[in-house]
Amino acid sequence: MNTDGTAMQTLTDQDSARELGLREYGLIPAYGGERPVLKDAKARGALDNLVRLAASLCGVPFGVVNIITSGQQVQVAASGMDPGICSREDSMCAAVFLTGGTTVVRDASQDPRFAANPFVTGEIADVRFYASIPLETSSGLVLGSLCVFSNEPELPTLEQISLMEVLAQQVVELLELQHRTLQLNEALAELQRSNAMLAEFAGRVSHDLRSPLTTILGYVELAEDDPDIQPDHPFAEYLGHIGSGGRRMLDTLDDVLDYARADGTINRERLSLLAVSSEAARDLGVDLGLASGILCEDAELFADRSQLRTLLQNLLANSLNYQSPARALRVTVRAEPGVHGTIIHVADNGKGILASERSKAVEPLVRLNRPGDGPGTGLGLATCRRIAQAHGGELSISDTPGGGATVSVTFPDEP
Repeated sequence: MNTDGTAMQTLTDQDSARELGLREYGLIPAYGGERPVLKDAKARGALDNLVRLAASLCGVPFGVVNIITSGQQVQVAASGMDPGICSREDSMCAAVFLTGGTTVVRDASQDPRFAANPFVTGEIADVRFYASIPLETSSGLVLGSLCVFSNEPELPTLEQISLMEVLAQQVVELLELQHRTLQLNEALAELQRSNAMLAEFAGRVSHDLRSPLTTILGYVELAEDDPDIQPDHPFAEYLGHIGSGGRRMLDTLDDVLDYARADGTINRERLSLLAVSSEAARDLGVDLGLASGILCEDAELFADRSQLRTLLQNLLANSLNYQSPARALRVTVRAEPGVHGTIIHVADNGKGILASERSKAVEPLVRLNRPGDGPGTGLGLATCRRIAQAHGGELSISDTPGGGATVSVTFPDEP
């Protein structure tokens, strides 16, 4: 080592970077020394199987996956023994895992790198045969090693060692999977925090804007009823523009609030599709039945009542707003069992949505702007998709036989 301490500083920097990487992979022991494990149970089982296969392949009783931190060796999987934690100073793998290649030693007691190690001298164990392969990620981070060993001198064939290196790559893939899972969980948690803030903000803004807007509309109605303002007076036209603009703004506030709340708390319960559809239709000023052209079959599904009502109201509103001028409105609401739960279909005979425009139609604040289309905010289908996703389902759009659009939403069954 240089007397000025440069080498020690380099090592410290290297360990600091590795420590950060190991923490991102979820491989740093928790406070209190608790040994880290893979979050996914299937991944844990697969890792244990790989370690057992590596030991069996070399014909030795012991195999481990060692993660080397700045101060410890942490075993996240083991075969033939219980996984544990020891100091990095006592670790055999710590001496060779950063060399960049596979280490194979027939008798560790005869190797100067390991002869005085407590795992070899009998202080901790009596290791003789020892082989380890570095676990290096695609980004160059060396997590630790896949290690097999025995209390007897051994010498596996080159083919055995080659296959063990293949297994080490599989171990890295599982640890990479853990890394991606943690990244997704972190992103999901951040998204949930962001959505909660959005819902709170939307609710506050909606309330703050709704009060003065309602007051304005109230005065507009009073002015419209004023006998001194005749229907043909220019003021009557101005008041009509103010009133229609204000009501559109109120509708927009409601749509924004629905969209913001769509990822909120989900309180699932067993619901009647017919009952909730009837409520949604009444919200729009119509009743289910032949007179309105909206028919609904009854079915039971597992969903949040308020959000299901919002979803159905938006879909029925779209069917009413985008009717075909060539035929009388007909909308059918029905449900059928699917692989992942109950699928609701809302099918109409309206203008339909071209296949090329369907992905755009479910984006927020996007309107297709077709000739003859009524007013809208472009949030209806986007809100429906968010509701489906919040329930763990999905939304899709297809053609209705004979013309029109069918929106299908999957609601997973009760866990």
